[in-house]
Amino acid sequence: MEVITVSPKFQVVIPLSARQSLGIKPGHKVQVILYEGRIELIPLKSIKKMRGFLKGIDTTIEREADRV
Repeated sequence: MEVITVSPKFQVVIPLSARQSLGIKPGHKVQVILYEGRIELIPLKSIKKMRGFLKGIDTTIEREADRV
């Protein structure tokens, strides 16, 4: 875990190891979520890159009668 400092303009730099691991490049958009007293930064992915990410998911679950 790395520690970062908030600048006087409330800016932070995402550490290189995190940028490389998540594939974040200049211009990429990141969603900010406040959750249980912490800030989470979630890289947004394009719809094209998301295609197929649920391939092979098990859909054999019991459904409510009005959802069949």
